[in-house]
Amino acid sequence: MSKMSSKAFKACIKCKALVPSETEICPVCGSKEFSTEWSGIVIVLDPDKSMVAKLLGIKTPGRYAIKVGA
Repeated sequence: MSKMSSKAFKACIKCKALVPSETEICPVCGSKEFSTEWSGIVIVLDPDKSMVAKLLGIKTPGRYAIKVGA
């Protein structure tokens, strides 16, 4: 898995949600702490029916990083 640093998205350090780089508050958990160092991506459309979402503790549809650097 390669490490990604993207100017288009940054990852919330608390919940790993991927948000546009201009976002100031995470829409998933309300955190203000983000990292541009993240790797891997999971897109969850229906958390209630997704085994991956259940394993990762994701309850809100969206894009999530697998690993987030501080």
